[in-house]
Amino acid sequence: MTARRDMVDAAVHRRLFARAFKAPVETPADLGAQVDAGFAKAALSALGLARRCGDAVVGFEKVRAALKAKKASVLIAASDGAEDGREKLAVLARHIAPYALFSRAELTAALGQDAVHAAIMTGPSAARFEKFAARLAAYRSADMATGE
Repeated sequence: MTARRDMVDAAVHRRLFARAFKAPVETPADLGAQVDAGFAKAALSALGLARRCGDAVVGFEKVRAALKAKKASVLIAASDGAEDGREKLAVLARHIAPYALFSRAELTAALGQDAVHAAIMTGPSAARFEKFAARLAAYRSADMATGE
């Protein structure tokens, strides 16, 4: 089994956990969603920690300035944010793959202020966020490919 949501959902549906453990196992029908929420919570917590440490900037202009100065190593954009803003920042961040895993509301809750764009400065905070965000992106990979 792979840590992808479609695989977890299929395993729950086909009762594969009981087979694997060779014992009766009750798995919640929404196990895939619970795992997704756990991965998302870990990534958003790392983002919030980066902000509290002073390693994150929020807002288009601050993110643009950090990218121009080549201080940022992580670019985050709200999945429901305007495409033109993401494109303008992507031009400055050719060396950085942007993360668009969270909605504006999720970013705002994690960062404590209205957030469509954020960046994390190069360092341990960026590495921590990227570790959790990469897990979430891999877990959601099939859903993202199909647009679900």
